[in-house]
Amino acid sequence: METKNKFGKKGWIPERITSLAGKTYLITGTTSGTGFEAARILLSKGAKVVMLNRNANKSEATIATLKRELGDAINVSFIPMDLAEQASVKKAAEEVLTKVPKIDALICNAAIAQVPKQTFTVDGFESQLGVNHYGNFLLQAMLYPRIEASNGRIVVVGSMGYNLGIKTIQFEDMNWDKNYGPNDVYSQSKLAQIMSVYELQRRLHKAGKSNVKVYACHPGASATSLIKTSGGLMLRFIWQIMKLTPMVQSAEKGSYPEVMCATEEDLDQTAFYGPTGRNYWTGPVGECQLELHAKDKTVAKKLWDLSEKQTNFKWNF
Repeated sequence: METKNKFGKKGWIPERITSLAGKTYLITGTTSGTGFEAARILLSKGAKVVMLNRNANKSEATIATLKRELGDAINVSFIPMDLAEQASVKKAAEEVLTKVPKIDALICNAAIAQVPKQTFTVDGFESQLGVNHYGNFLLQAMLYPRIEASNGRIVVVGSMGYNLGIKTIQFEDMNWDKNYGPNDVYSQSKLAQIMSVYELQRRLHKAGKSNVKVYACHPGASATSLIKTSGGLMLRFIWQIMKLTPMVQSAEKGSYPEVMCATEEDLDQTAFYGPTGRNYWTGPVGECQLELHAKDKTVAKKLWDLSEKQTNFKWNF
């Protein structure tokens, strides 16, 4: 589906970035895939990057890889965080608030997908909703005061999968005890993430907080390890084949939307960004159509209130 692109035929590309010297970016899930590529691009432009990952060994290896490619002078560091554990998110956020004086953008990139059987986080949440929505919701809430003080941004990496399941939030059974399906629940978690972006925009507008910008984007169909990490055997097999076709783009190109949302000036916050080609899988990065159910204000408000209750943390605007 081609749409008119404000960035021209090529869409948004990293060459639009001049220098990011003095800027600080926090990125979740940077040991591979789009998160790694986003970190690499931002560092190559002179930014400081703080990685939030659950695996310390992989994080150290990632830092070593980035320094080999970009030089030892790059400013990159790591803070441990597991989005599946609310206590870990709180600890990481507290460490960020101690060590990172400025946040130009928090990029919520990390996610799990297509978990074949119903599993739960230590806090009792269905795992995909717990990681993709509740974990990110709490992280954003705790870091919001620092982001506000920095005139910064929050960038949430959603997925076109938001439109593949039911077209609302299943409030009566949030853990999907009755009708669990890997794709349906993944879709639900991504819908929740995206709905919360636009609800946050509305709440910031109501509170008169125009200096904080919040964006939703998606990576399209990108050659990452997301399915390999948590998907079932058959799905992993199919995905490996798809990655060899033109239907799937590189992880580097998949990172463009989140980097754009973190750096580009004069973006429409009410838009949804990603590849604009057929099915929004690949193609030039620009504005994509977002289905109306993802901006349902009544459902979004109910989800927000529930999320504050479930994470036991109230946003402070």
